[in-house]
Amino acid sequence: VTVNISSPNTKNLRQLQDEDALNNLLSLLKAEQQKLSDAHGKYVPIALKIAPDLSDEQIAQIAHLLTQHHIDGVIATNTTLSREGVENLEHGAETGGLSGAPVRDKSTTVIRALHQRLQGALPIIGVGGILTGADAAEKINAGASLVQIYSGLIYRGPELIAECCDSIFRASGTQKA
Repeated sequence: VTVNISSPNTKNLRQLQDEDALNNLLSLLKAEQQKLSDAHGKYVPIALKIAPDLSDEQIAQIAHLLTQHHIDGVIATNTTLSREGVENLEHGAETGGLSGAPVRDKSTTVIRALHQRLQGALPIIGVGGILTGADAAEKINAGASLVQIYSGLIYRGPELIAECCDSIFRASGTQKA
């Protein structure tokens, strides 16, 4: 189950990334997860999806709360509110989340910071601006365990998946099966 607290298109949703609100939310989610697991005999993992527009302090707080509450994974990141790099384009000033290449570096920075803070305590799913195999390998090298592809799949099609797998395998030095 993905709990998205980072959509810039939902009013005030990103406030759930603040320390007190997030602590309360994660506590309630874990309690409900345990109750459902006990009732149905099946544990369903929870992953938290966060924004790319976080300060180092916010990333540190989120990492601490993720481990404190034993959250199963983190998805880094959603779309950005920043218009850096597109401000001079025809639709550059539109509101809402910006995806694709403009979010790539911000996402990778968050992944790297989370990886340093989490020290392998839970998997990081890297997402944001993956338009080439090299972009996917960059997310893995920054500390992601997995990658998610959205915009790249739209613009590049399913062949991007094979390209990402090849690049990740090459970057890791492992042989393809």
